[in-house]
Amino acid sequence: MSEVKITAQTRTEFGKGAARRIRRADQVPGVLYGHGSEPQHLTLPGHALLLALRTPNVLISLDIDGKTNELAIPKSVQRDPLKGFLEHVDLLLVKRGEKVTVEVPVEAEGELAPGGYLLEHVLNALPVEAEATHIPESLSVSVEGLEAGASVHAKDISLPSGVSLAVEEDAVVLQVLAAQAEEPAAEETEAEGDEAAEA
Repeated sequence: MSEVKITAQTRTEFGKGAARRIRRADQVPGVLYGHGSEPQHLTLPGHALLLALRTPNVLISLDIDGKTNELAIPKSVQRDPLKGFLEHVDLLLVKRGEKVTVEVPVEAEGELAPGGYLLEHVLNALPVEAEATHIPESLSVSVEGLEAGASVHAKDISLPSGVSLAVEEDAVVLQVLAAQAEEPAAEETEAEGDEAAEA
């Protein structure tokens, strides 16, 4: 996976007021921690960080105050629930060659068998262990021709070299459900409601 370079500054102001001022300047407050070191409070460029976070488990090369360079992956991202802008980010310090446990998005490929079946994502992302610099962006699995009752387990998903499961092999990731037969009943209920309203 590619590295995204981001310039960061050490943050010395704390509290809600300081965080609001940082966000008004199109920047994002963050914390870098890991490897037993003291957490570093940072200010990061909002637009560059937003673009970087479009890639799950993106590897970020941080240039801090023009003095030190650190590698990190996003651990926790807080967004405004209404507007979606970044409010705060926690970054985990990593080293090249180090293994980390992350959740990688699972993408289903192919068409289910005819019959109006529904595909349920029991796990939207699969916990895996991988080298920090070789985390896959996503994992693909074929659901071609599957029928109701079929399941895809963690062990059924092909993993790239050097990546291993960090969850039970028999954990259900995807399952195929029969289409709900309640929809006509719901339509009838609406129709009855309309008739009652007219009356």
